[in-house]
Amino acid sequence: MNEQLVIRLAVALGIGLLIGAERERRKGSGPLRAPAGIRTFALTSLVGGLSLAIGGELLLAVAAVLVTGLGAFAYRERSRRDPGLTTIMALFVTLLLGALATRSPGVASAAGVVVAILLASRTRLHAFVQNNLSEQELQDALLLAAAALVVLPLTPDHPIGPLGVLNARTLWKLVVIVMCIGAAGYVSLRALGPRFGLPLVGFVSGFISSAATIGSMGGRVVKSRLVLDAAVAGAVLSTVATVAQMAAVLWITDRATFFTLWLSLLIGGLAAVGYGVFFMARNREADPADEPPTGRAFKIGGALIFAATVSVAMVASALVNRWLGSTGLIVAAGLAGFADTHSAAISIASLAAAGKIAPAQAVLPILTAMSTNTVTKIVVAFTAGGRVFAFRVVPGLLLVLAALWIGALVALTR
Repeated sequence: MNEQLVIRLAVALGIGLLIGAERERRKGSGPLRAPAGIRTFALTSLVGGLSLAIGGELLLAVAAVLVTGLGAFAYRERSRRDPGLTTIMALFVTLLLGALATRSPGVASAAGVVVAILLASRTRLHAFVQNNLSEQELQDALLLAAAALVVLPLTPDHPIGPLGVLNARTLWKLVVIVMCIGAAGYVSLRALGPRFGLPLVGFVSGFISSAATIGSMGGRVVKSRLVLDAAVAGAVLSTVATVAQMAAVLWITDRATFFTLWLSLLIGGLAAVGYGVFFMARNREADPADEPPTGRAFKIGGALIFAATVSVAMVASALVNRWLGSTGLIVAAGLAGFADTHSAAISIASLAAAGKIAPAQAVLPILTAMSTNTVTKIVVAFTAGGRVFAFRVVPGLLLVLAALWIGALVALTR
C-alpha cells in the first residue's frame, strides 16, 4: 500500500507540474507577476493527495478552504484591478485532482491534461467566442445540448400507440440526430465552405442516418440556394454510407449472402460516388467560404418533421402488415425497409446463415428493403428541401437503386 501511495502521489505531483507549467508562462515577471506558478501548483496538488491520504475528506475540505482563501488573498494584494478567477479556480481544481490521484490516478491524469489544454487555449477560446460565435449559434448549441442531455434521457423508452410500433425515445433520437447533422453541416460550411464541407458531412452523417442526412441537406437548401449543388452532393453521398453499412452487416451476419451481393453493392456505391462528385464539381458560383454563414445551425422544426415522416411510415407499415398478415419474406422486408434497411437485412441474412433460405433467395428481399427505403428518402427529399432540391436528389437515388438491381441481376445470372 505504501508503494502504491508513493506512485499515486507522484502522479499528483506530475499533474501539478503540468498545470503549473502552463500557469508559469502566464504569470509574468517583476512586481506585478502573478503569485501562483509551477511550484505553487505542484505543492497544491501534493497537498490534495496528502490531505485525502492522511485525514480523509474532512482534512481535504479544510485544505481546499485554505488554498482557495490564500490564493484569493494573494491576488487581491497584488493588484486592485480585477485579475480574473481562472488561476484561483485552477488552484482549486489542481487540489482536487491531486486528491483524486490517490484513488484513481488514470482519471486524474486525463483530467489534468484536459485542464492544462483548456488553460493553454485561453487566447483561442476567447477569440472564438467573442469574434466567431454569434448569439444565435450559442443558443443553438444550448438547444442541442438540452435536447440530447436533458430531454432524451427523460423520454419514455417503451412502445406507444395502439399498434405498439412507435417508441418515443427512438423518435427523439432521430430528432437529435437530425439536429447534430445540421450542426455538423453548419460547422463544415464555415470551416471548408459549401463546396467541400457539405459533401463531407453528408458522407460521414450517412453512417448515422442517410434519410436524416437528406432531410438536413434539404433544409439547408431551403435556407440558401447557393449551397444547392453541394447539398445535393452531400445527400447522395450519404447513400454511400448506406451501401457500406449494408456490406458490413452482411459480412458479419452471413458471408455467403455478402459474396452473393458484393457486386451489386459495389456498383451501387460507385454510382452514388459518381453522382455526388459530379454535383460537387458543379460549382456555378464562387465558393462563399470567404464569407462564413451566420444564423441558425439547424432548424428544430425540420427535425420534428423528419421524425413525424418516419413515424407515419412505420405506422403505415404496421397497418399493411396486420392487414396482409405473413404473406412472405419479400413483403415483410419491404415493409421493414420503409423505416430501416439494415434491420431487415440482418433478419434475412440470419435466415440464410441458419440454412432456412439459400443466399440467392436473400437477394430479392434485401433489395426490396433498400427500394422501399429509397421511397422514404424520396419523400423526405420533397418534404424537407422542396421540388428544386428533390428533382436533383431523386435521380441520384434512383440511379443508385438501379445500379444495385443491375449488379444483383448480373451476379445471379453469371
